[in-house]
Amino acid sequence: MTVRVVIADDQAVVRAGLSLILSAQDDIEVAGEAGDGDEAVAVTSATRPDVVLMDVQMPKLDGIAATRAILERHDVASRVLILTTFERDDYVFEALRAGASGFLLKNSPPEDLVRAVRVVAEGEALLAPAVTRRVIEGYAKITSRPPDDPLLATLTERETEVLRALALGRTNSELAADLGVGEGTVKTHVSHVLGKLGLRDRVQAVVFAYESGLVTPGGAAA
Repeated sequence: MTVRVVIADDQAVVRAGLSLILSAQDDIEVAGEAGDGDEAVAVTSATRPDVVLMDVQMPKLDGIAATRAILERHDVASRVLILTTFERDDYVFEALRAGASGFLLKNSPPEDLVRAVRVVAEGEALLAPAVTRRVIEGYAKITSRPPDDPLLATLTERETEVLRALALGRTNSELAADLGVGEGTVKTHVSHVLGKLGLRDRVQAVVFAYESGLVTPGGAAA
C-alpha cells in the first residue's frame, strides 16, 4: 500500500526537505503541499491523503485550527501528524484535542519522520508515553467534561476496564496479559471503545479518559 501525504509548512525549504525524505521511500507518495493553514485544508480536501504533516505555526490559519477543520469533516479520513520546532505542552495538548494522531519535532532524524508517517497511516497514534501522560494530566484539569459523561455509560464493564488501562499507559500485550486474553481480542475491545466514543485513535481515548473523570491526574482510576 502506498501512503499518500500532504505537507503543510509555511517555509518552502522545509517542505522541500520533507518531500525529499518521504519521496525517497518506495511506499510513500507526496500528494500535495500547502504554505498556510487555509491551503492545507483545501489541499487535503482535494487530494484526500492518508496523512497530513502539519506545522503548528502558519499564517492565515494555524496548524491546530487547520487540524480541527480537516478532522471535523466526515468525508475526509486523513490523519494529522503535527510537526513543530516547539516542544510546548500547550501546543501538544491542543493538537491532541483537535484530533491529531501524533506529534513530532522537526529536528527528529529522517528515519523517525518516515516511521511516524507509516505508524499514523496504519491508524495508530504516535506520541511518547511520557509526553502523553504529562501533557494530558496537566491540561485535563483545565478542560474537563462533566464527571458523569453519558458516553461512559455506553461502554461495557470490560470496555471501561480497557479504556482505563489505555489511559494509564498499558500496551496491547500488557493488556492481554492482564485480562488473560489474546492481543487480537484486546484490539477488538479497543476498536469497540473508539467506535462507541467516536474517537479516532488511542491518543484521543487517553484524552477522553482523563477529561471524563474515569482517570484522574496522578494516575488514580475513578
